[in-house]
Order: sequence, then C-alpha cells, then structure tokens
Amino acid sequence: MVEPHREMALACEAMSEAELIARARRRERGAFRVIMQRHNQRLFRVARGIIVDDAEAEDILQESYVRAFAALEAFRGESSLLTWLTRIVINEARGRLRQRRRATVDLDQVETAQIAGALVVAFPGGQAMDDPEAAFARSQIRLLIERAIDDLPEPFRLVFILREVQECSVEETADLTGIRPETVKTRLHRARRLLRLALNETLASTMHETFPFLGRRCERITAAVLDRLAPIHGWEPGEQ
Repeated sequence: MVEPHREMALACEAMSEAELIARARRRERGAFRVIMQRHNQRLFRVARGIIVDDAEAEDILQESYVRAFAALEAFRGESSLLTWLTRIVINEARGRLRQRRRATVDLDQVETAQIAGALVVAFPGGQAMDDPEAAFARSQIRLLIERAIDDLPEPFRLVFILREVQECSVEETADLTGIRPETVKTRLHRARRLLRLALNETLASTMHETFPFLGRRCERITAAVLDRLAPIHGWEPGEQ
C-alpha cells in the first residue's frame, strides 16, 4: 500500500503548471518539490552562466526559490513559471556580481585578450561513443566545453547558455536578459567565435550535456529549500 504522502507526491508529479501553482499557493509541500525538480537543472545552468562557481550558483538557486515562493501570489501567469523563475535567478546572480564590485572591462578588450591567448584543441570527429573509453573521452570533452564557456565574458556566456544550452529563442533570450534581439544575435555570434578558437566544432553534439544538475545535487537543493520553507508553512522539518 502506498503511503498517503507518497501518493500526494506522485499526484503532484503528473500535474500541469497551473495546478502546481495553485497547490503551492495552498502551501502544499509536494507542489513546491515538483516545481523545483522540474526546473532545477535549467535554472542552475542560468545561475552558473553568470557566476562561474558551482557552489555559489547552488546558493543563488536556493535563494531565488525562497524569494520566488514568498512572492508566488504576485505571479500573474503572463509568462511561464520557468520564465518568471529565470528572471529571478538572473537578478539574484547579477546582484551577487554587483556586490563583489569587480572591475569591469570593456567587452572588446576582453575579446581581444581571449583571442590572443586562446588555445585551439583539435579533436577527431565522427567517432562512435558507445564504448567505455569513448564515454570517458566524452566526459572529458564536456569538461573542456564547460571550461571554455566559463572563460567567456558574462554577457556572452549568459546569452550562449540561454540560446545554445537551454535552446531559448532569440525573443525569449532578449526578454529574459533585457536586451534587444539584435544584441542577442551579436553576442551569440561573438561567443561562438571565441569558443571556436578553443574547441573544434565537432564537439557541438555534447552541448546539451553540459552543467548537469540532476540526481543528488537536485535533491540536495530541493530538500534545503523545503527545510527553509518548513517553519513558514508549518511543515515538519525533514518531511519528504
């Protein structure tokens, strides 16, 4: 026999976005959990695209969820829940950058410096990736791609992740970042050019596997946010 709280969790997993939002507004823990599990990876990638640090990106994700859930009544559904959450993550991440008070550098100067120092790494293309050695090589290539993306200036990096990793449209990316569609296209073009200097174009097939945020990492962030919400909503600490 399935336990009641498990039945509720399974029911939430099958709900539409509108149903989940309605349940979350009624402070149902299972709805919060499913919302986070559906969007954790995409939102982590966005935070990671601005803050080049896994631990801080996770912290930004956690803070963004807490802020978003506290303001859930203000969500009017004019955009998707993911779009709304993405804006909150972007604002939180960029706020962290402002707090750091890092010296800003003209983008053209950064691009020139990176082009001058870029390393061109050639990889053979068209090889099968169905054996252990190939799988290991693929994981190493993914790390190289992530490092190359990390080296992009933040405005280019965020646009690249939204367009190429998240597969957002030009219009969606412009809306999320607050820039013109023409600027999105320009930044994406320059980001691709910088990456081509470091990586062979045959690595493009691994793009969708970069910055994974599944399994234990996903569960850890979800559980941490739920524990923070527990005293607010009257849930038992550690309740699943």
